Amino acid sequence: MDNLSNVKHTANTVAIGNKVIGENEPCFIIAEIGINHNGDIDLAKGLIDVAVKSGADAVKFQKRTVNVVYTAEELATPRPNPFGDTNGDLKHGLEFGKNEYSEIDRYCKELDIIWFASCWDEQSVDFIDQFDPPCYKIASASITDRGLLKHTASKGKPLIISTGMSTMEEIREAINVIEEDIGNQYVLLHCTSTYPAITEELNLKVIDSFKSEFDVPIGYSGHETGMITTVMATVYGASVIERHITLDRAMWGSDQAASLGVKGLETMCEYIRLWERAKGDGNKIVFDSELPVIKKLRRNNTLFVEKVDD
Repeated sequence: MDNLSNVKHTANTVAIGNKVIGENEPCFIIAEIGINHNGDIDLAKGLIDVAVKSGADAVKFQKRTVNVVYTAEELATPRPNPFGDTNGDLKHGLEFGKNEYSEIDRYCKELDIIWFASCWDEQSVDFIDQFDPPCYKIASASITDRGLLKHTASKGKPLIISTGMSTMEEIREAINVIEEDIGNQYVLLHCTSTYPAITEELNLKVIDSFKSEFDVPIGYSGHETGMITTVMATVYGASVIERHITLDRAMWGSDQAASLGVKGLETMCEYIRLWERAKGDGNKIVFDSELPVIKKLRRNNTLFVEKVDD
């Protein structure tokens, strides 16, 4: 675990870069770019700009070694797309290589925003590792991939783990694998893996279930349309929020419709920060600002307590 961040944190918090994630810390907001860059580095940089302007803490990408993740039969499947006529043309066209990720790394450092990726195979983990990311993401689809879990955890970085499509037993088994290398330096994200997810299947109370069982930060990865229910997840105690972002929900691409547009991301971030300012610490006190109102409105400021005769 030598590579884990040396930022000061307590037992049930996780440090990612210069951010500390935990129940009593500011919500860590991830703007997921994923493959919504459509293979265009300028579009990717435009999405990074949106994340920075909105006040997100990090942006996330997806990395695959196409010929490892997909079978030859699947890649040969006809699928007309901007890059060609097959599914393979599409998958290869959406993948960024060394030049693009070097520019992403440079640009994010220039704008002072954290970036990392969900890696879908061991080669992709090794590829992203050359940029020394502060953490790795385990996608919901990868939570049962024991070899990938072990290889990713071996890098000694904190993990953010999405749990869509997973049973509690599968989640526990994944945790057993990664804890051998990184202990409790991971975050669990509740997630429903449909695109877009319907309101009745968001099941936000799972956040409570996770908090009662796992002594690590709990978050939420949302794929619903709109952002109100995502903000509600922070009220339930989500310490991390992840949402896909796009410049235009009508844009070509499989994830665009389940993403937040520019205004949606800005509003979500604003509402989450509003909740953080409003929630307080639970201690009932009289604020100094209330004292003039006491003087103005109370007829008698003596608290009468009924005496009981001995």
